[in-house]
Amino acid sequence: MGVTPKKSTIFMIMFLIISLSVLIGHSGAQNSKEIERVEKADEVFIEMMGIPEEGIPKSLLNRAEAIAVIPGFWKAAWGIGGRHGKGVIVVKHDKGEWSYPVFCSMTGGSLGFQIGVQKADIILVFKNKRSVKTIDEGKFTLGADAGLAAGPVGRKAEANTDIKFEAEIYSYSKSKGVFAGVSIEGAVLSMDRDANARFYRNFDLKVNDILSKDALEAPPVAEALRETISKYAH
Repeated sequence: MGVTPKKSTIFMIMFLIISLSVLIGHSGAQNSKEIERVEKADEVFIEMMGIPEEGIPKSLLNRAEAIAVIPGFWKAAWGIGGRHGKGVIVVKHDKGEWSYPVFCSMTGGSLGFQIGVQKADIILVFKNKRSVKTIDEGKFTLGADAGLAAGPVGRKAEANTDIKFEAEIYSYSKSKGVFAGVSIEGAVLSMDRDANARFYRNFDLKVNDILSKDALEAPPVAEALRETISKYAH
């Protein structure tokens, strides 16, 4: 005895409801990972700026056109070495306010003198927006596609009038409580478009749209990060 059309319709509706629930649950779980990434980036930046003696010089931050925060950039070496981290980038608008975050990843590159470090928080200070545009167009290699320097730190650097900040990008690292400028020559930056889509719940949103808009529908952590960056970088 076959299934009647009425029962078949009910089964189909139930299947669609279950499938939709799974998709929504999966989307929510993925979105939570991106929310956590932005929260961590906010925490890392606040922590790094919390000690003026060891922080990024204010004079450099005031010249910044973009800032990337990569929390938990890790190094592993089991036969084949590897380095990888995920974070966010924000850019400064013409009127001085900071953009909503776009998601990025960073792979490879040496941690300079911190050879034994397994995990470090990284901040990159960009002197111009051109570099971010290049990242959006494809992979971007630090030190090859733009001049890179280990960033000066603290009030001594702030008081040193000989520092001209001529590099395009300055890099900083914090690991095991130690904060310092660090070389990550050869590290490759790329945009994480899937993470952008999940975070903003919009698969049609392009990187430039996120970076250029003054208002977007986004989780509250995005606004919190913008406010934190604005507090320290004018």
